Formats: sequence, structure tokens, C-alpha cells
Amino acid sequence: MNARLNLSPEYPTPDMKPYIVAVTGASGSLYAVRLLKFFEENRIPVELVVSDTARSVMKEELGVQAPMFEKTGSDPDFRGMNIVLHSFHDFTASIASGSYPTSGMVVIPCSMGTLGAIASGLSQNLIHRAADCTIKEGRRLVLVPRETPLSAIHLENMLKLARLGVRIVPPMPAFYGAQQTVSDLVDFVVGKVLDQLEIPHALYPRWVGQIQTAETQ
Repeated sequence: MNARLNLSPEYPTPDMKPYIVAVTGASGSLYAVRLLKFFEENRIPVELVVSDTARSVMKEELGVQAPMFEKTGSDPDFRGMNIVLHSFHDFTASIASGSYPTSGMVVIPCSMGTLGAIASGLSQNLIHRAADCTIKEGRRLVLVPRETPLSAIHLENMLKLARLGVRIVPPMPAFYGAQQTVSDLVDFVVGKVLDQLEIPHALYPRWVGQIQTAETQ
């Protein structure tokens, strides 16, 4: 069951189709939290799926208990967010069908198991199925794979997906913007995800030209 009751036929409206955000059990829960907060700050609707393992990782990395995603707004940090939560195992959810209109999908962070399943066309849970629908409907799919080092299997799966038009955005932060904090580095990665979705933002400074040094002046 999802967290929104009495679904209106007017939702989503034609000019505000939601984005699917899937959170898997790879390290990097903070990226997902930041992306969700960006969507809320900009009043962008979200269809959210959190894997069972992701809940455990969130608890380990962020001290967040699983009940925070049991219903919309149950945690103070997410109160009021325009989120529809779907069960990880619910194949009857709206996003399990390509006929349900969405603007695209982000898997953040994306485990290599999830990436491999998507590359193989498997649908063992709602995240796999929603990604499959996103690909077959020609919608934007962005994966944020978090693993190192990468094996040939990982690289081949990424190449296969990239050739299908899937955007692969590994969380590789840059430092040319004088990033000073973990939040700065997280914002850079989330900003790169938003770039692939063509959503305007100001999460990191854009490169505008050559670095000026004493030697070049």
C-alpha cells in the first residue's frame, strides 16, 4: 500500500508529473536525503521507494530509524514533503506501470545488485520494475552507483545501460568550487543528478573559466 489515500484522478497534473526516487542499500544515504529535500524546497512531487537494505543503511549512516518512511511526514526533517511512499514489494503500485505518467526516475544511491538487475531487465521488486518502465517508456533514468573498485561486471552493466540512454552519475565530487564541507560535496553530486534531469538549481558553483594563478597573471 502507498502512503497517499484517495488518489485523485487529477494527480499528477500534466504540468507537474512526479519524479520517482528509489533508495537502495549502497552507501550514500545522504545523497538521497539531500535530493528529497531539494524536491520539497521546490515543490516537486515525488514517488518514493526505499529498499529493505536501504533502511538498514540509513540507520547505520544517518541514525535514521526505518519508521521515518512508514508514512509521509512522520519524521520532523521530512514533515510536509510532497512524497508518496510505495512499498518496496508492491507490484500493484502506480509506478509499476508505464501508463502512469512520471517525469523520470533517480536511483540514489544505486547498489550494484540493483544496477545489474536493471541492466538485465529483471523485475524482482518495485525499484526494478519502475526502472524497467522508465526505460521502456523512453523517460529519463539516472543511476548513482556507489561502489569501489569497479569490476568488469559493474563496468559492462553500466556500459549496457548507458547505450540505452540511462544516465550514469557516480558520486565523484569535484573541488574546483572550493568545497569546504561534506554538505558541499553532497550538493555537488546531487546537483549533477539534477543537471541530468534538466532541473535548474544552484547547488554548486559553475565552472566559468580558467583558474587564475600568480604565474599566469
